[in-house]
Amino acid sequence: MSRRLRTTIVLFTAGAALTSFGCAQVRPWERDVLARPDMAWDPDPLDAARKSHVYFSKEASALSGASAGGGGCGCN
Repeated sequence: MSRRLRTTIVLFTAGAALTSFGCAQVRPWERDVLARPDMAWDPDPLDAARKSHVYFSKEASALSGASAGGGGCGCN
């Protein structure tokens, strides 16, 4: 067996073993721990809205981040 084939087999086996351990069954009574507010993408909705408005106001002329135009002053 060549060294390259052996290395490929070892890496494939290690990758398969690592990915198989990543899957877990979450029971319904355990989901409340995973659904904590601090685990959300934006834990503070007001802060996320403020950041989004500031970003939109600064990048309004590019039209890539949002679908409305404006001068960038935030007075749409």
